[in-house]
Amino acid sequence: MASAAQLTEWRDRLQDARFSGTRAVQDSNGDRVEYKSDAEMARALAAIDAEIANLQQRRLSIVRFQTSKGL
Repeated sequence: MASAAQLTEWRDRLQDARFSGTRAVQDSNGDRVEYKSDAEMARALAAIDAEIANLQQRRLSIVRFQTSKGL
């Protein structure tokens, strides 16, 4: 699973490609993804945004009680 930082980087690259009219994106590993339409790119961006939001909501809260009888 990718980290939130990696997903943010991928989202930024995909947005740049979408806004410039490019349909293909290549990552640092050399993997190339070619999208068929702008709608497909929009769905990919929505999926990445949802995954980023999901990762940011997974923080656990720990509550520790320390009690005494007051004596």
